[in-house]
Amino acid sequence: MEFMTREDKEYLENKLKELIAKRPLISNRIAEARALGDLRENADYHAAREDQGMNEAEIRRIEERLKNSVVTDDMIKPDDVVFLGATVRMREVDSDDEDLYKLVGEATGDFTLDYFEVTPASPMGEALLKARVGEIIRVDTPKGIKKFEVLEIVS
Repeated sequence: MEFMTREDKEYLENKLKELIAKRPLISNRIAEARALGDLRENADYHAAREDQGMNEAEIRRIEERLKNSVVTDDMIKPDDVVFLGATVRMREVDSDDEDLYKLVGEATGDFTLDYFEVTPASPMGEALLKARVGEIIRVDTPKGIKKFEVLEIVS
């Protein structure tokens, strides 16, 4: 069972549609490369087959994740506890720096957002999950332990 937000699930469903739509394109590339003749030294053919394998593996991975997913938006959660999908304002204890963090099922890699994305599998996400407002969490980083105070759950 994998917990994810409704946004995460929609993202995966859209990604799955894109990957499925690529199937005919990859099949056409394979057919065109096969028509060129000798397959032993046909780099286009081997590249297209490799793309097909990676595409199919990603389709299976996403289908499995969606099959085993539980959308956390549908769960009853206390307002003062951090759960998946929550955006949290935190203060680093040593520096007094404040930042926003969003606990997501899968990071998008978009660094233009107004917050940092963290997943429950990361050290920050693991410490943040189920933390309460006012609590100080400890995060094991490559530079040592850092402490953060959970100031508020923004959304």
